[in-house]
Amino acid sequence: MAHQAKIHIGLEIGTSKTCFVVGEVKAGSAIKIRGISVTETAGVKEGEIYDLAQACECLTDALAKAKDASDVEIGSVYLAVTGAHIRGTNSRGTYHLPDGEPKVTHEHVEEVCSIAREVGIPQDHVFLHPIIRSYRLDGIEHTTAPVAIHGKTIEADLHIIHGYGDRIQSSINLVKKVGLEVDDIVFSSIAAAQIALDSEQRERGALIIDIGGGTTDYALYLNGAIAASGCIPRGGDHVTNDIHLATGLPFSKAERLKVSEGDASGDPEKSLGTAQLTDERGGEEVEVRRSILNDVIRQRLEEILSSVRSSLPAGAVDSMDAGVFVTGGTSQMQGFGELAAGVFGRDVNRLGPPKFSGIQADFEDPRYATAMGLVRYAQIIETERAG
Repeated sequence: MAHQAKIHIGLEIGTSKTCFVVGEVKAGSAIKIRGISVTETAGVKEGEIYDLAQACECLTDALAKAKDASDVEIGSVYLAVTGAHIRGTNSRGTYHLPDGEPKVTHEHVEEVCSIAREVGIPQDHVFLHPIIRSYRLDGIEHTTAPVAIHGKTIEADLHIIHGYGDRIQSSINLVKKVGLEVDDIVFSSIAAAQIALDSEQRERGALIIDIGGGTTDYALYLNGAIAASGCIPRGGDHVTNDIHLATGLPFSKAERLKVSEGDASGDPEKSLGTAQLTDERGGEEVEVRRSILNDVIRQRLEEILSSVRSSLPAGAVDSMDAGVFVTGGTSQMQGFGELAAGVFGRDVNRLGPPKFSGIQADFEDPRYATAMGLVRYAQIIETERAG
C-alpha cells in the first residue's frame, strides 16, 4: 500500500536568520519542498534567546511568509537548537543475560541501552539525542542489535547529546507563543548532516561544520557512526565585530565589507591594495587596506576552526578520509574552504543540492542546510515508524 504524503516543517531560529522549510514527505521517497521563508533574526545571540519579544516578532513574520510561500497551514515544527550549553558525550552500557536466557531479545537490547543512557550529565541538562553507535556481543561488534543471537554479555555504545533544559525550553516557549507545537528538538549539526553526508562518507570518516552568525556546530562521523559533537559559541557575527573594532566602521558596513570584499584564505595575493565599499549611488564610501581586512577575517575564522579541531577525539582527523563538509552562511566566505583545508589537512567539501524536488535554485544555498535537514530528519523518523 502506498504511503500517504505528510507535511513536515523545519524551523531554525539562528542568531542572524529565522528559516522555515516546508516539505511534503513520503516514507522512503523523495522530499518535495513546498516553500522556504527567511527573515532576519533579532533578540538572539550566539544561538540563545535574550529578548523574547523581538524574537517572537521575527518568528511571526517568518511564519506568515512560510504560509504564503507553501500554501500550507502550519501547526507544528521540527525545531533546531544550538548554543554553547549543548554537548556530546560517549557512553557504554553492559548487560549480562540472565541464566536460562541464552539468546538476545529485544528486552535485553532495551535494557542495555537504558544502562548506557544512565551516563551522568549536569543536573540542569536534558537529553536531546541518545544515538546508538554500535553493539557488542561477547566482544564481537555488531552494527545492528544482535537480537536472536546466542551470547552472554551485550554492550551498547551511545553518543548522547544534551543541553541546558531552561534554554531549550525557552526556544520551545517561543515557538508556542506564535501558536505552533514542537514535533521534536534536533541539534543543528545533526540536522545538517542529514543532507550533507551520505552513508558512504560517514563510513569513511567525515566532519560536518555548520558555521552561522553566532555559533559553529559540528558533528564527527567515524565508521558509519557519530563519534563527537558540540558547539563553539562563535561565528560570522564575531568576524564582523572584529572588523568593526579594527576599522571603526559601523557594524552594518563592516558586514557588507566582509561579504563583498573579504577573503579568509591567507593568500598574500588576495591581500594587495585596498578594499572599497560604495554607497547606493555608486560613490566611494569606505576604503580599507585588504591586508588588514583579510588578516582580521582569517584570524577569527582560524581560531573558530582550530577550536573545533581541538574538541575532536585524539587521532580523529587522521581517520576523516571523506574530509570536512561545511555548511551555514559563513561557509560562503571567499577563501573559507582553503582556510579550513589548512587547519584540518583534509579535503573540504561544500554542500551540493540534495535530492529534493521543488524550488531547485534555493537548494544549493548552505544557509538552508539545517532547516532542510530537519525535514529529512522527519522523513527518517517517519520511515522508521512505518517500518
